[in-house]
Amino acid sequence: MPPSSGYVTPTGLAKDLARRAEAGNPVRVGLIGAGEMGTDVAVRIGMMAGIELAAIVERTPQKAHDAMALAHAGNGQCRTIADSGQLNAEIEAGRTGITESIEPLLDSGLIDVVIDATGVPAVGAEAGLAVMEHGKHLVMMNVEADVTIGPILKREADRLGVVYSLGAGDEPSSCMELIEFASAMGHRIVCAGKGKNNPLNFDAVPEDYEREARLRNMNPRMLVEFVDGSKTMVEMAAIANATGLVPDCDGMHGPAAGRDELAKTLIPKRDGGILSDSGRVDFSVGKGIAPGVFVIIEAEHPRILERLRDLKVGEGPFFAFIRPYHLTSLEVPLTCARAVLYGTADMAPLNRPTAQVCALAKRDLPNGITLGQIGEADYRAWVIEADRSHALGAIPAGILADSKTSRPIRKGELITAQNVQLPDAAVVRLRRRQDQMIYGADGANF
Repeated sequence: MPPSSGYVTPTGLAKDLARRAEAGNPVRVGLIGAGEMGTDVAVRIGMMAGIELAAIVERTPQKAHDAMALAHAGNGQCRTIADSGQLNAEIEAGRTGITESIEPLLDSGLIDVVIDATGVPAVGAEAGLAVMEHGKHLVMMNVEADVTIGPILKREADRLGVVYSLGAGDEPSSCMELIEFASAMGHRIVCAGKGKNNPLNFDAVPEDYEREARLRNMNPRMLVEFVDGSKTMVEMAAIANATGLVPDCDGMHGPAAGRDELAKTLIPKRDGGILSDSGRVDFSVGKGIAPGVFVIIEAEHPRILERLRDLKVGEGPFFAFIRPYHLTSLEVPLTCARAVLYGTADMAPLNRPTAQVCALAKRDLPNGITLGQIGEADYRAWVIEADRSHALGAIPAGILADSKTSRPIRKGELITAQNVQLPDAAVVRLRRRQDQMIYGADGANF
C-alpha cells in the first residue's frame, strides 16, 4: 500500500484516485520498458493511491524485477508470467506481472492504460498501435515515436475511442502547461521552449559517455541523444506539432540567453531579438533556464504591461513565464490517471505537423552501411519546418534505424531519400501512411 499523505485532505485528482483506492478499483497501468525512466515510473506508482503497476514488458526481465524491488523494498510484489491468465491472477493478487512478450498485456482485460517508456520509434509503432487496438489508452514517454508517427497514432486513437497522450513531466508537456496557461489568459505566444540541460556536443558518441552514463544510471545511447542535441530537436518538434508553433530556422537558434535575457532575445528582430516573427519554438543554452521550460508573451495592453511590471515579472513589453523544473517520468502516472478517469490527454499532436525531425550525418558515412539509432554514431536529429522538409525529401530520423546508405554521405549532410534506402519496417510503413494522410495519395516521398 502507498503511504498515507497524512498532511492534507485530498482534492481534485488526488481525491478521485483515493476514491478508486477505497473502492478497490485502482487505475491499472502496463509499462513497456524498465530502464531509467521505467524504473522511475515503478517507484512513483508505488507511492500513489488508486493506481497500480499491473504489468511490465521488458526484454531483460531482471531489469523489471530490479525496478520493482526498488519500488517495494524487495518484498516480492512481482512475478514472472507467461500468459494473460497468469498475468490476471497476479493483478488480482495485487502484484505486478513481468514478461518479455507484450501479448499477455494486450490480452489482459484488467489493464486500463499502457506507457511506452522505450524511446525507440519502432516500438512505438508496433506496440502503440497494438495497445490501442486492444482498447487500452496509450501514454507516450517515447517522444521520438510521437514526432515520427504521432498524428496517425492520434487519428487511430480517436477512431478506436481511446486516449493517446504524451506523458506529463517531460519538457514538451511541461511547456504545454505554460502555453495553455498563457493562451487561456488571451496572450499570443511569441516563443516557447526549454533550457538545454547537457553541454552541447554535436560529435558525441556512446563509447565516449559510457562512464558518465553508468554514474547516472543511464543508457549511453540515451545520454548521447541528450548531449548531441537530438533530444532537444525531438522535444521542440513535439511542442511545435501540438500547437502549430514553428522552428524559426533549421535546427533553431539555441541562444545563450539566461533568465534576464530570454525575453529580450527570443523575440522578433523588429523588436530587437533574433526571431523572424512570433509563434516560434526554440531553446536556450543560457544559465538559469535548464532544467526548466518557458513561454514568452508580449503585453499588448497598457494595463497588463503595468501590472506585470508591478508584479516583478520583468520590464516588458515582452515577458518570460518560466517553470524552473520538469519532473520527467515522475509525473507520467498523473497522465495515466487523467486518461482513465477523465478521458483526457495532457498533450497530443495536431493532424498536420509544423516541424519535422530530420537527420544530419554525424560522420562521413560510406556507401552500403547499415545505420544505427538516434543517439549512436551515425547521425543526429535536426529540426526543419515540416513542409520544407517534405520538399527536400528529408527522411524522418525516427525511421532511419536499419536503413542502408545508397551513396556516400558527408558529415553534416542532410539524410534524404536520395542517399539512403529504408527497411521494410512497421514504423516506415506507418510513416508513409501518415504522409499520404497529410499530403495526399502521392505524398510519401521516400
